[in-house]
Parts: sequence; C-alpha cells; structure tokens
Amino acid sequence: MDVMGLPAASPSSGDLAQRPVHTSNDDGLELELGLAEPYAANDPGFEMGQLPASPQDEFPGSESAEDESRSNWRIVAIMLALSLSLFISALDQTIVATATPTISAELHSGSGYVWIGGAYLIANAASANIWANLSDIWGRKPILLAAVAVFFGASIICAKAVNMPMLIAGRGVQGVAGGGLIQLITITISDLFSVRLRSLFLGLIEFIWAIAGALGPIVGGAFTQSVSWRWIFWINLPVCGTAFVLLLLFLDVHNPKTGVLDGIKAVDWFGSFSILGLTVMVLLGLDFGGAAFPWGSPKVICLIVFGSLMSLIFIYSEKRLAKYPLMPLGIFKNRSNMACFIVAFTHGVAFLGQEYYLPLYFQSAQEASPFHSGLLILPYVLAEAALSLAAGLIIHRTGHYLEIVWTGTALVLLGSGLFIDFNASSSLAKIICYQIVAGAGCGLLFFPPLLALQSNVPQDKNAAATATFGFIRNMAMAMSVVLGGVIFQNSMDMRQTNLLATGLSESMVQELTGSEAAANVLVIQSITDTAQRSAVKDAYAWSLRNIWILYTSLGACGLVLSFFITRQHLSVEHVETKTGLKEKQPLAEPQPNEPISAPLS
Repeated sequence: MDVMGLPAASPSSGDLAQRPVHTSNDDGLELELGLAEPYAANDPGFEMGQLPASPQDEFPGSESAEDESRSNWRIVAIMLALSLSLFISALDQTIVATATPTISAELHSGSGYVWIGGAYLIANAASANIWANLSDIWGRKPILLAAVAVFFGASIICAKAVNMPMLIAGRGVQGVAGGGLIQLITITISDLFSVRLRSLFLGLIEFIWAIAGALGPIVGGAFTQSVSWRWIFWINLPVCGTAFVLLLLFLDVHNPKTGVLDGIKAVDWFGSFSILGLTVMVLLGLDFGGAAFPWGSPKVICLIVFGSLMSLIFIYSEKRLAKYPLMPLGIFKNRSNMACFIVAFTHGVAFLGQEYYLPLYFQSAQEASPFHSGLLILPYVLAEAALSLAAGLIIHRTGHYLEIVWTGTALVLLGSGLFIDFNASSSLAKIICYQIVAGAGCGLLFFPPLLALQSNVPQDKNAAATATFGFIRNMAMAMSVVLGGVIFQNSMDMRQTNLLATGLSESMVQELTGSEAAANVLVIQSITDTAQRSAVKDAYAWSLRNIWILYTSLGACGLVLSFFITRQHLSVEHVETKTGLKEKQPLAEPQPNEPISAPLS
C-alpha cells in the first residue's frame, strides 16, 4: 500500500510497524525515516521533553524556523489551560441537569425545562465548524482566547438572568462559546502531537470531560440546595480567567497574522449561515412538535422542511461557492469515514441523553433530591472517565483502536437496553450495575472513532475533519436532549387517563404531564396517598423507558456500522499544522493526496 505516494510494508496487525520511508529534499538528497516499533519491554517510555515543538524536530531537513523542543513545563501549562477550558464547557452541559427543575420553578417556566439544556447544545452544534474555520484563517490561539472570553461573558448573563428568555439567551451564547472550546481544544492537541501520541492526551482530556460530567450534577445539586442555582454559572468565572491567562502566556502554536479584512473575505459565510439555519430550524421544529404545537401545525412543518432544505444550500455552498469550506465534502466519500461519523452520532445521542435524563429518573421515580440524584449518577460518569483514560493508554501503548470501538459500541447497546428495565421500584444495586455498563461503553467511544478518522485523512484536512466529527456528535447531543424531551412529554400525556383514574385532581394531573412534567417532579413528594404517588412514579418511569428504547435502537445501528471502520497505522511521525490563508489551498485548486497512514491489508 502506498503511504504518501511511496511503497511501504503492510503488517498484519494494528501495531505500528518498523518501515523505512524514503523521501527527497529539494537538493535531491535522499532521507530515510523509520517509523517507531511497538513499545517493547525495555522501552524507556514517554518523556514530554522529547516531544517535537516544530517540524524540524522530526525532520532534519525541515524549513521551520523553530529549533527547540517544548519544555515539560510548557507542555504541562498548555495541557492545564486546555483542560480547564474543556472542564468548564463539559461542566455546563451537565451542571444544570439536577438544578433545572428548581430553575424552571423559580423562573415560572415549566416549558423552559428542555431549553435550559437544549439551547446550549443547539448553539454548541451549530457553531462548532465555524470556530474551526476561523481558527484555520486567523490561527488557533486568538480564536481559542476569544471563545474563552465569550464563555466568561455568557456565564455572567446566565447568573444574572431575571426570567427564562434571558437565561435561555445566555445559555445559547454559552453554547456558541462551548462549541468553540471543545472543537479548538481537540484540534490544537491534534496539531501539536502525532496520531499515535495524541491518543494519550485525548484520553486524558476525555477523562477530564467525564470527571466534569460527574461533578456537574453534584455541584449543581449542592449549589441549588445550599446557596442558589445562580452559583452554577458564577463558578465559571475564575476557571475561565485562569485558562485565559495560561493560554495567553504558554500556548505557542503557529500564528499566521492574517489581516482582518483578508480573513473576513475568506470566511465561508454562505456555509456558516446555512449550517446555522439547518441546525436551529430542524431542532426547533423537533422540540415544538407535539409539545408547544401539534406535529401537523404550519410552524412545525415549516421549521423542519425549511431547515432540511438548508442542508441542500449548505452542500451547494461547500461544493461550489466556498473558497475555504467549513466542511470539505470529500471526506464523506470514504466508507470508513462515514462509519466513524455514524458511530460518533449514536455515541453522542446515548451518552449525553443518558447523563441528562438519568437525574430526572432519580428525582421522579426514585424520589431523590437534586444532590442525591447527583450522587446516584456517579457510577455512570466514573465508569465513563475510567474507560476513556484506559482507552487512551491502551491505544498509545499498542496502536490498536478498532477493538476498543467494537467493545464500546457493544456496551452502549447493552447498557441502553438494560435501562429499559428501570422502574419505580428498581433496586440500588441494579441502578449502579446498569450504569457501569452503559458508562463504560460511552467512555470507550469518546475519541477512538476520531483517531480512526484522523488517521485516514491528510494532515492539512485534519482540522476540518475533526470539526465535522465534532459537529455530527454535537448535533447528536442536541437531538438527544430535544428528542428525549419530546418523547418524555408525549409519553406523560398518554398517561393522563391512568393518573385521573387514581383520583388525582385534574389540575394536579396537568402539572404532572406534558411540558410541565419535568419541571414539577418535586410535586410528587406532596402527594400523600400511596397509590396515587406510586401511579405517578410509574408514569415517569414508563415515559423515560421510551427514551431508553430510542437510545438502544441507535446503539444497535452504531454497533453494526462500527465494523465498517478500517484499521490504519497510527503514525508517530508528525509535522505541526500551519494555519492562515497562505497555508490553506482554495477549493478550486488541485488538492494533494497525502494520507498520513495506510489501511492494513
């Protein structure tokens, strides 16, 4: 199989094989570059001080001007800043889960329950590719700093919100910034390290993501009960400030110094607006359908239809109009890449939907307090954290990732299926064991599919491929919460007759069904009649069961499609990506075909 257009051996396993790669510099001198062997027993291990800071550290003939490797301290400072930035973005996806019923009640808006989380996720999904495109033009560092600053400002808006529209607007701006943080952190790590080595750092980042997810419901519940729900947003300010200073001082990636006007002209404006329209209109239509408006209402139909039509405009823009497209369509022509995207979608639906709706199950069917529900979800997020870190260590050590993807998709399917068995009387042991299975599966799938994708595209397409992967996963996360909310609300409506039959008043039933159901879980504790309380808890558990069925069905699709992902060599060779218009090739110009790895035969 040809690697970079040159012959190379194809070993029979996923380990990195020792093979010489011959290339020539401009003077016709032939260089021999050997790819590292798999780690042996006497391998001294990984030392950060040996990491190349620039292309010439890997290639003696490189034209780069930098001559020194990054010090251990600089790498630690960079990773700390990136970790803090990711931490606040991940924390805000789950910190509202246990506080949302209280927030909805205090701001007198039961219908805003879904949108406290949904606004963040929709904006997150819609903006992700735009941030990546901007960083390709102006460089990673200034755009990453801008994302941190926007997140800081949005947190203040949320903390000072006086009504639900203001809070949802603040959450939307937070989501825009959060989408940039998640994408740019992954892209920056991919810029700094080789495909093989970045697995270690991506595993660490995903571990931090999962820990933030674990702390989110606990911190949210603790603040809501002890101080005020507003503190779940005030807490972001010192973290944002620290991350901003560290990034400003220590992040030393390529700075293209692109002019403002030149950069503005290069932005894919048609693609940006069409992807925003597609995302927002489709997700709004899905949220309104069956809840705020009937599915057959003109508003719902128009939102979904016109949102879907925006996808055609987006495709035309990326193919014909954009000089520097947000999403190069060529990456969709590869079957393995498509499988990676579908696995990312099914994983995004499962992991965030489960993290978002498990606390609702605990607070309704199990009558847990917000703080207690945060503790009950710990088995899920801790299993998620442990397995994501383990995946990074295993891939860094062995170079194998396909087996991890297969195991992860199987466990996601099994775990989601086990959740269907949850009811109002489920034991603590069952709750813990089922969550460990589902959490382990989700933890294994955070970044191995991304590595499979990155190893199958040229380095200069790495940022666009990573952003596309993130966009698809973010869309899945947003759809998971919105569709889950629609299923839950409609399912609770279907139980109205059963609840009225127990003797509950019509006003009480109205509070416990439809769009008000999630915001009024605390009403359950005020019901004194045992039979009535049991019927309400059963209604909540049954309605959530329908959400688990959806996640199980998608999990099955993910497992099947994971077998279409091809095995690639994870190279230890790396040349850092240079950003800016001088480095970007317009779509109209011929694109060099430089795959950085070759599929195993």
